[in-house]
Amino acid sequence: MKILISQKTPSKMIAYEALQGKYKAQLVFRPFFCIEPVSSKEFRAQRINLPDYTAVVFSSRHAIDAYFAFADELRFKVPETMKYFCTTELVANYLQKHIVYRKRKIFFGDGTPQSVVGLIGTKHKGEKFLIAKSEGSHDALSSLFQGAGLDFTAAVMVKSVTQDLHDLNLADYDIVVLYNPADVKSLYENFPDFKQGKVQFVSFGRSVVGAMQEAGLEIAVQAPTPEAPSAARAIELHLEGKL
Repeated sequence: MKILISQKTPSKMIAYEALQGKYKAQLVFRPFFCIEPVSSKEFRAQRINLPDYTAVVFSSRHAIDAYFAFADELRFKVPETMKYFCTTELVANYLQKHIVYRKRKIFFGDGTPQSVVGLIGTKHKGEKFLIAKSEGSHDALSSLFQGAGLDFTAAVMVKSVTQDLHDLNLADYDIVVLYNPADVKSLYENFPDFKQGKVQFVSFGRSVVGAMQEAGLEIAVQAPTPEAPSAARAIELHLEGKL
């Protein structure tokens, strides 16, 4: 059995040991896309004046790197009074790469756009927010900010770049795991005539499901679930006929 996973090879393979042992699965890890900052020209075309904003909203580490890179390039010294609202604690902790964490006003949610708006509440409603987003991403945050009557601008700071997958023959794989709408975009940019055939697809995360369905891909397993918190566990339960 061959399984293609559209991610980098993990540092720890513990989650996949059951698949490799019990099912003798051959696992191939291959990112379908990478994240890069938009060009300086693309950023400037959005006419974003960084000093205008008193709070920044981050959903990824890539967006954090891009924001501070643009700040340096534009000679904008980010003030210590800047407030940072992050979707998760993991993203918030990454700010330590660029700022003295303990001296700044940093808030993080539980991974949902709603949790970020909840953090703002009435206490921070007077801030002027800059939402750092990825090109082509579903802009749920902007919709919620608008509904809450917040003063905000969404700025595209990063974009997904399709990777060359032409050396792969997808028909060789029994199972393919996709995580992101950009994975679906990459699949069809590399293989515009792709037909699913006997390939079984696993979707991991809510954001990719719509893109897969729109592309006409039949999803054999949707994860995560309480029973299958990881893609590896989802595949294992599927092979056992329990998912």
